[in-house]
Amino acid sequence: AGGGAGITMAKSGIARGLNAGHVVTPKARPFSQARRKGYLSKRVKVVREIVREVAGLAPYERRLVELLKLGKDKRALKLAKKKLGTHLRGKAKREEMAGVIRAQRATQKGE
Repeated sequence: AGGGAGITMAKSGIARGLNAGHVVTPKARPFSQARRKGYLSKRVKVVREIVREVAGLAPYERRLVELLKLGKDKRALKLAKKKLGTHLRGKAKREEMAGVIRAQRATQKGE
């Protein structure tokens, strides 16, 4: 019979009353494999960079870049949302394409 939703107090070592129970030191457990899901590994990052370099941008991504160059950020977000399904994914894609533009400008400046 315990109260509280997941709140653990220090045990008192007494068999009765609040915080009843044997005093133990909690064991630090490593994270489960499921907690790692979605984490970007170095290998996957390199592979994606190479694929992006070889294949280039998708047609809708090229359109996003053009809209961003014209300063139509809101329209770019609307297009990205329509193509990707959610607001968060749309925002992330818009930021990614802004990064592509920044990279292009940096390479042009360097030449």
